[in-house]
Amino acid sequence: AEPGCLAQMVAAYEEVGGNIVAVEDVPRDQTDRYGILDVAEDSGRLVRAKGLVEKPDPAVAPSTLSIIGRYILQPEVFEHLAKHEKGAGGEIQLTDAMAKTLDTVPFHGLRFEGRRFDCGSKAGFIEANVAFAMARPDLAEQLREALKTYL
Repeated sequence: AEPGCLAQMVAAYEEVGGNIVAVEDVPRDQTDRYGILDVAEDSGRLVRAKGLVEKPDPAVAPSTLSIIGRYILQPEVFEHLAKHEKGAGGEIQLTDAMAKTLDTVPFHGLRFEGRRFDCGSKAGFIEANVAFAMARPDLAEQLREALKTYL
């Protein structure tokens, strides 16, 4: 999509300031794979968050809006990360650091226009590579023929 995801996020930041994360809806049974927003206000493309939960059980997930790994973050988030406090899974969690700023810094999720590939899964990584290769004139036909071997 043009403009790209980050350009869309910069435009949203110029509108509302604070922390901005790119989000997309996921099936409820997949909320335990992502950081999920607890939504205070939903105006379509922009949502104002009142909370964030790292990989919640689908039965208790506050929404299905997942954080997809694109961020515009204020310095306060990094101040919390510098404390090295462990969260979910005994790891330092970016989601926890962002959540600690909710009372002092505006926090919004942006439903961006465009396509995202989940390269955190093996199948998603392969799909991303196939999609990009198929978009290249110098590779598309050769890949199409190679894939026929496996289909």
